[in-house]
Amino acid sequence: MAAIRRGQRPLNIDLPAPTTDFPPISALFLIYFDIKAGYTIGWKRSLPGIELEGVVEYKSLPSGLHTVKEDLIYFVHDDHAGLSAFVNAPADEESRNARMIAVGVMVPLSYGRLGRSWKHAEKLKEMASELIVDIEKTKILEDFWEEYKPQESPTSKESDSLLDSPSTIKFKNIQTTPGKGHSRIRSASDGAALLSGHNLSAHHPAWSLPNLLDTFGPLIFPIHRAALLRKRILIVSHAPVQETFYDISVLSNIPLAVSDLLSSTSPPQRLHPLFSIGVHDIPFLEEDLRISLATTSTSGPSKSHRNEQGCGWIACTTDSILAMKSALYDVLITMPPIYSSSAVSKIWPKVESPQGMELKASQRDLRRYKSLRWGLSRHISLSTTPEPSARPTSSTSLSNINTNEDTDTETTLLPSSSHSTPPHNTLEIPDTDSIIEAVSWSALAYSGFMWWASAGENTLHSNEESENDASLLSGLQLTLSPSQALPSKTPVSTLGTAQREMAIIAYFHRLTTQILSVISDIIDTLDSDDEREDEGTGLVDGDGEEQGSIWVSSRDVERMGLDVWSANDHAFIEDVAREYFGRRASVEGRNVDICGVRIC
Repeated sequence: MAAIRRGQRPLNIDLPAPTTDFPPISALFLIYFDIKAGYTIGWKRSLPGIELEGVVEYKSLPSGLHTVKEDLIYFVHDDHAGLSAFVNAPADEESRNARMIAVGVMVPLSYGRLGRSWKHAEKLKEMASELIVDIEKTKILEDFWEEYKPQESPTSKESDSLLDSPSTIKFKNIQTTPGKGHSRIRSASDGAALLSGHNLSAHHPAWSLPNLLDTFGPLIFPIHRAALLRKRILIVSHAPVQETFYDISVLSNIPLAVSDLLSSTSPPQRLHPLFSIGVHDIPFLEEDLRISLATTSTSGPSKSHRNEQGCGWIACTTDSILAMKSALYDVLITMPPIYSSSAVSKIWPKVESPQGMELKASQRDLRRYKSLRWGLSRHISLSTTPEPSARPTSSTSLSNINTNEDTDTETTLLPSSSHSTPPHNTLEIPDTDSIIEAVSWSALAYSGFMWWASAGENTLHSNEESENDASLLSGLQLTLSPSQALPSKTPVSTLGTAQREMAIIAYFHRLTTQILSVISDIIDTLDSDDEREDEGTGLVDGDGEEQGSIWVSSRDVERMGLDVWSANDHAFIEDVAREYFGRRASVEGRNVDICGVRIC
């Protein structure tokens, strides 16, 4: 099912106006490295009740930072988000030839998933650069604290982070044909709303989205599916850690379009990001595991309204010892070392289960990834991400580069469904054999038979698949008002509206909507057929009512955009049906039959 159905009128979406307000801070601190005592808090200010000692020294300075000159570190502690700017400068031999400090803040999470802490990133970097020269000049810290500590007057919580709070997007619902089992109104939340002239701050984590696609390649899709199932995802990386993997959590948000279709026992709408963690967070992870096991063993009404704790997370660590704690995570992602970027062949991240079983992308994922790259590259280069210094700040607007032209200007961000077949000869991705599932014998036999039956012509199946992928990319446009008309030579990548980044989010939200909507439609059909029956079989939902099991045909698998030949995709569908709808699913595999005889 396409996220935007044919014949539908354009979406009417109301967005909160972006604001440049800086969030108030609850704490400000300076940490320096002492050759005898280690990392030490040299200066701090905080609101009453916020404990910094024994917390920020470890959370804001992960292992391995001594190998880099500077970094930005995000972390979470209780109901606050933290951000610290780290600087490493040469020093005399008495200081072990290095002087290392970090200046950080803590911001209430009520202002967003990261508390909009990135808005303070540039100033934190400036203060750290000054203090690395003379750590005694703390007046700049005093002035910063006085300026940004909470004031009596309320501060707007609206932000440039629609990525954090999808509920801030207000949709005008589109009535679709209701099923007899579940009468509903679906809002058209497919992520396209994020494209409406939306500005991002210079250090917003979303700027790393294109690099995320380049880093993971087709593996981004099995990772996305693991995030949808609210798995505990641990990423073992190396310093620097500024390129956050928080975006994976954003991509796996449940869009508003389908949130009303889900069971009351479904997981939270977002995957909980823990950001940077270390060995000091092991007790927290163990407690989360305990809550998760307790939730899994519980059924019925007490399982309703599941909160984030115990329902999955994603975190990044430079402490490889955490990878040895296999009971604490469901998916382990090991990032290649920094120097691997200069290797002759591409070195991909390794995605595996706690038992060491490697998770690979399907053949369908590879084709979808090529389609996505092609769609993004039609107007914007996928491989170039503006550096923070070149990115526009939150105060930069399109009005700064206006012309006096009065004509409307419309810039197409992604292609429409027309001319949707990508030039495959230009989309070859090298060295993917190690991360892609091998083609099964059944798939080989089926494709060979179809080639023979169609005399070598493109099959209807492949055409439908291309149309399905094109539908996820269609209609994403950025329209500029006459007062915001751009000079003809202005590169799109210099604008602050982050078209490419928002398009990637829209794409994955549409993909999520497609998967969940197909399963919901199957349930509607089943309930419609069984509405005259007094009882059914299957799982018991959160209200104690018996629910019927569902049958997912190979055609339904294709409509979801998944691989009909992949056992992992079949297991994923079963897990989604159970977790989000409280139903037991049986998935049909595709076989090759000739004259009624099953060949394979």
